[in-house]
Order: sequence, then structure tokens, then C-alpha cells
Amino acid sequence: MKKQMIYPKTLTEKERLLKAVQMRRDIVEMVHVAGSGHPGGSLSSVELLVTLYNEFLKHDSENTSWEDRDRMVFCKCHITPAIYSILARTGYFDPSTLKTFRKFGSDLQGHPSRFYPRGLEMSGGSLGQNLSITQGIALGLKAQGKPNRVYGLSSEGDLQEGQSWEAIMAAAHYKLDNLILLVDYNKLQIDGNCEDVMGVHPLDKKFESFNWHVINVEDGHNFEQIRKAIAQAQTLKGRPTVIIANTIKGKGISYMENQAGWHGKAPNKEEYEIAMKELDEKEMAINKQYS
Repeated sequence: MKKQMIYPKTLTEKERLLKAVQMRRDIVEMVHVAGSGHPGGSLSSVELLVTLYNEFLKHDSENTSWEDRDRMVFCKCHITPAIYSILARTGYFDPSTLKTFRKFGSDLQGHPSRFYPRGLEMSGGSLGQNLSITQGIALGLKAQGKPNRVYGLSSEGDLQEGQSWEAIMAAAHYKLDNLILLVDYNKLQIDGNCEDVMGVHPLDKKFESFNWHVINVEDGHNFEQIRKAIAQAQTLKGRPTVIIANTIKGKGISYMENQAGWHGKAPNKEEYEIAMKELDEKEMAINKQYS
């Protein structure tokens, strides 16, 4: 019988680092086996998801309709390699299923469906839509006087859409202090540098002008900085909070880092083997450091 996992839990630094390596291994393997997918933005979000799902988000892998759960909505919903990895690694389904990613008949579609696999709150496809849903869920819970928090994960591409800013404006208007938005701010998208495609900088000033609390995280791959930001966000009242985490697209795989071309490209056999070797070395270094 599968062991039930109820979160949040407290992790050691070694556990955090090893979970990040495992997620990166999952992401690279899934995209390689499928021959398609989105590794770049999946890899940049790893530390955010490891921290949120293990140490802050209140959820139960065996009871997805638990009324006291926090809600997590993916606004950058094309990063399904990361989404499916974190769900599998927190008990929602067998991690061996990850190898069926994008295969005919698999539950693990290229874009997420709220009906399968277990653990998803909302389907996703086009950018810009799910942030509106996120604030709608927060508004509904607030109107019912419920204490549940609502988290969203967004990106610059998501924030290039006008609908996102309508949601941001509405969230502040209704003082949704139960809403925490994390922005995976990796500066790149499928067509290149985000500022060349449709600039969103300075994000912090924009959110401030829309009357949000803003927390900047200098290094979105630093667990302590992420944990401190989320903990602070949970104490803030009167308006929604955005955590802008400066990240690196393709983080953890040397040849993918800061390369827009790896937004939606699968590694070939040689590239896959290089990535696995790098991750194996990283894991050995962590085990040695904390032995």
C-alpha cells in the first residue's frame, strides 16, 4: 500500500538539495524519453516547488478533495515535467509513471488536466488564463471565511498577457491576503530574451503600483532565501503578495543554463548522458558534504 503523505514537513538542507537533484533527473529523463517537452522553465522552478510542496503547502496526497488543503495553481502550465515530478515525489502517483510522459494513452499530457493525474487543481494551456482562476479561487475562499491559502506559479511570459494584469488588479482590489504568487523570473522565453519580446521589467514596481506586497528573492535557487520569502508572505495581511524569484532557465544542466533554445527542446542521447553525469556528480558532492 502506498504511504500517505501529509504536508508540510520540515526538511534538512541535505534533503532539500537531494530532492532538487531528483527532480532535475526526472525532468531531463521525461523530456528525453518523450522526445519533446519543456525542460528550461521546468528546471528553473525546481527549488521553488521543492520548498513549497514539502515545507509550506498544506496538502494530502491521499485526499485531494480535503477541504482544509491549500490550493496550488500553475499559471506557467507548460512546465509539466516539473509539475509531474513534484506530484510524483510527494506521493500523488508512482514515480515510475513519469516515463510515460507524453506517450499515447498516458495520464501525463504535455499540458496539465485537472482530472488526471491526481493532485492538480486546474487544467492549463494558454498563458495568462490561470492567474485569473487563481485569484477567483482566493476570492471564493475569502468570501466563505475560510483560512486556506492559494498559491500560484507564474512567469514573465504569463505576465505578458493582459488578462493576468486584470487578475492582479482584482486581487488587490479585493484585498486577497490569502493569495501568494510566485514568479519564476528566468528572463527567457521561447522566442528569446523576454525584454526583447515584450518587456515586463521592472516587475516589482509594476506589482507595487497595483498595490501588492512585493518580496524580491535575489537567488531563486537558494533554499534559505525562498523559505524566508514564503514564511514572510504568510504573515502579510491586507493585500496579496508576490514573490519575484530571480532564476536561471535550464538551471542545473550546464549546457542548458541561460539558453532560450532549451525552452521546448528534448536532449538527444549524448546530451541526456551528459546531463545525467552532471546530476550524478552533484548528488555525490551533496552526500559527501553532508556525510
